[in-house]
Amino acid sequence: MTELPFSSVDDLQGSLGRHAYLADRGLSTAIYLSLSLHKPLLLEGEAGVGKTEVAKTLADLLGRRLIRLQCYEGIDASQALYEWNYARQLIAVRAMDATVAEHHVEDLFGPEFLVERPLLAAIRAGDDAVLLVDELDRADDEFEAFLLEILSEFAVTIPEIGQIVALTPPAVVITSNRTRELHDALKRRCLYHWIDHPELDREVEIVRARAPQVGPDLARDVAEAVARLRELDLAKLPGVAETIDWANALAFLGTERLDAGAAADTLGSVVKDHEDQELVTARLVEVVGEDA
Repeated sequence: MTELPFSSVDDLQGSLGRHAYLADRGLSTAIYLSLSLHKPLLLEGEAGVGKTEVAKTLADLLGRRLIRLQCYEGIDASQALYEWNYARQLIAVRAMDATVAEHHVEDLFGPEFLVERPLLAAIRAGDDAVLLVDELDRADDEFEAFLLEILSEFAVTIPEIGQIVALTPPAVVITSNRTRELHDALKRRCLYHWIDHPELDREVEIVRARAPQVGPDLARDVAEAVARLRELDLAKLPGVAETIDWANALAFLGTERLDAGAAADTLGSVVKDHEDQELVTARLVEVVGEDA
């Protein structure tokens, strides 16, 4: 079992900060318990609040391989677990004569013909990996039930090869944007934490940590403007990722303070919906905090 490089929630919170991820006490505690108790961590929240970054930062912090399973509508077990390399099997068959192929067909289902997908890769890697199951809410109920079975055992039986078991499970982070409700069975298997949009001062700190080239005045101007954007009736509220993108774009253009002109020029960095852009453009002076 790999020993964790921190011995308390405070140690973990400090380590995350040194890797430019500023987690609050609640999130740090959830991550610490997840790693220590070998339980998957389910993170829910709006898009762009930093759920995926938790797994990426943990992989970097722990020196482990990040294995990402990106969920989508229609994903099934074979796309997440394993499949056979049919093209390579066909080449092997053609290399045999008919008699040999008939007696050695089982050889075509050996490890060298197996194509591992993220879940099998994570089982094989064990505690040398961080498994990120990203946007599980996009998958259907059947896939969620299949994932629950994998998370319960961290073992899979491949009929042609046998059982593959993780001696020590990988760290697991599951994210959901809550486009649909996940089942209680999965939630009971996991530790749970909701990540909300950060407070203003915290978001300024995050921008400065993730984009150190952005000056303190500009970072605060952008964070304040994004906070005002989130109060508008937008179809897609900007997340922390968009705050960082906007600050980066403005700094790259040499902007030191945010004004309506600079905001209009770079609006595509933070507002990424046409109708939302029209609404924001009409209220840009208000958004940047200038006097009308």
